[in-house]
Amino acid sequence: MCENFDTYESIKNWKDSNIFQYLTDTNTLNHFHDRVMKRVFNVALKRLKPLNIPCTFTWFITGSGGRFEQGLISDQDHGIIFAEESDEANHFFYHLGEELSNGLYKAGYPYCEGKVMSSNPLWCKPVNGWKEQLSHWVKEETWEAIRYLQIFYDARVLVGNEPFLCNLKSMINQQQEQGQRLLIRFMENVMLVKKVLGPFGQIIIEENGDHKGSVDMKQSAFIPYVNAIRILAIKEGLHETSTLERINVLIKEKGYPKELETYHANFLKLLDLRNNSYRSGRSYEESHYLSIKGLDKDRKKEFKRILKDGKKLNSYVQAIID
Repeated sequence: MCENFDTYESIKNWKDSNIFQYLTDTNTLNHFHDRVMKRVFNVALKRLKPLNIPCTFTWFITGSGGRFEQGLISDQDHGIIFAEESDEANHFFYHLGEELSNGLYKAGYPYCEGKVMSSNPLWCKPVNGWKEQLSHWVKEETWEAIRYLQIFYDARVLVGNEPFLCNLKSMINQQQEQGQRLLIRFMENVMLVKKVLGPFGQIIIEENGDHKGSVDMKQSAFIPYVNAIRILAIKEGLHETSTLERINVLIKEKGYPKELETYHANFLKLLDLRNNSYRSGRSYEESHYLSIKGLDKDRKKEFKRILKDGKKLNSYVQAIID
């Protein structure tokens, strides 16, 4: 039977009906998300009814989608790079960006709270505009600028021209090769993570509110691994976006210690733990929280070890950068 995906609502219905069969494997789950988003793109393009697309372009996704680490529920993180700076191109791609953001929302992807979306002119620019923007972020001594560089470095192409994105990422690599200051700034940003282990090694849980008895896995468990490995990827000029792929390349080609294999295994376990702990009806925000009381003794012990290893990984990377 041929599926008809001519509306965002039909895509959402198809997504909701099929996504649970991919919950046991993060890789196939993320391929499924890609299929959903590409279908949203096709509908968005049809709704604009262009006689001709003005020029070549790239539609990229970033965040957990860019790193191939999306869970069952994922928000939006995406942008557009287009070749020509003209009134026609600006008009078309800004409208496409708005349509994509609205379409993804209707298909079940919440809007990004940080507005990292193609509907935001900051994330929808011609190539030259992107070059100027990246140069500005590299030079600007702010936490936000470093955050944006991190987000951009995790981007991967979903539709369109691959070299646009690769060439722009190379600008970041070239800047860090000219001196240590950029990597140090990345490291300073990495240290700003939510404390989840107490002085005696106990897991610090939420004491009050809707998430009482739980921890925010995104901030306390995933982010320490993602940020630390990203810094090594930038240092070595890697264009792989997945945390797991980055670790594999570092182990095989860059002479990093075998301990990275432990971090690889830990990250896989975190991805599986997040998916296996999903409960129906949870919102995007709620999906980040893990109930510690819901873990048996062995899984709680393993989770605590993974958190401790995350701190070790950050200390290791800090020693390299400093």
